[in-house]
Amino acid sequence: MAQNIFEVGEKENRVLGIVKAKYGLKNKNQAFNLVIEAFEQELLEPEIRPEYLEKLKKIDKEKGIAFKNIEELKTIIESR
Repeated sequence: MAQNIFEVGEKENRVLGIVKAKYGLKNKNQAFNLVIEAFEQELLEPEIRPEYLEKLKKIDKEKGIAFKNIEELKTIIESR
């Protein structure tokens, strides 16, 4: 496990204290790790599930509709 020393502002320190208390954690290090994990899940690109990849492959094999311009596509869609 890597060890790092961070300087956090007073506001950030209070947030870590709140997270620590809310989730019943032993120390602010655990709170910091929890915040990082939440950030990862919320903002970073998630891993694609294998069943979704299979669905994409099936869609990719389907035959599409040929059209020359947006007006022709609109006509095709409206006629269905």
